Amino acid sequence: MFGIFSRSAGDHVNPESSGSAADSGKSPSTRHSQAYEGLRALLMSGHYTPGTRLTEADLTQRFGVSRSTMRSVLVQLTQEGYVTSEVNRGVRTRDFSVEEAMDILEARETLESALAGKAAERATEEEIGELRRTLQSMTECQEQGDQDGYSQGNRTFHQQVKHAAHQQTLARAYDTLLYPLVMRQYRDLSAPHPRAGSLEEHQAIFLAILTRNPDAAAAAMRHHVGSARRALLLRSAQDGGTHSAAK
Repeated sequence: MFGIFSRSAGDHVNPESSGSAADSGKSPSTRHSQAYEGLRALLMSGHYTPGTRLTEADLTQRFGVSRSTMRSVLVQLTQEGYVTSEVNRGVRTRDFSVEEAMDILEARETLESALAGKAAERATEEEIGELRRTLQSMTECQEQGDQDGYSQGNRTFHQQVKHAAHQQTLARAYDTLLYPLVMRQYRDLSAPHPRAGSLEEHQAIFLAILTRNPDAAAAAMRHHVGSARRALLLRSAQDGGTHSAAK
């Protein structure tokens, strides 16, 4: 499956000795875990565009691990859906069809609304204070036209809601979603950011959590997350039902 990682006839390096010096001082499980988490974080952050080919040489150098360790990491990421592996094409970052993207967005809408409801029930006063501060920062970023700052605040807000839910089963399911990869591929970079109503939607979520209203929190989050799905549906229709990162 990973034919692109085979060595040439003249390459006699032991695969477990081809990593960096730092690699040799760690256990195999630690090396694998650190490389896995590092590459997964890059994928989820949108560091790679959809369809980017990932080569063993580049990745082993980046993460300072052996070829066999990186090969194992890529097998795991393939099994989990973060990358794809095809004969004669190698390992590439995911390129989602509209149908796949819609499924992921629908799952996120369901899971995150449930998490918001639980956060309204279980959030500590300290966690509510953190949400308040993040929302204030987002407000300031919007007023100043700081798009990157607003985006960072948005991501932080959603993570804080997840943690404030204190519901590990829902949180684990949420963490397996490939939503950031979908948005990396489908987000309309020409559209105004943040979109109209985004800040107000976050404020509604916060108010419902603050007042300990789980039904309102779930509904506010469902509306907020559903807006991304509706935007994708509209853009897909405008594109004739297909879309790619190149558009």
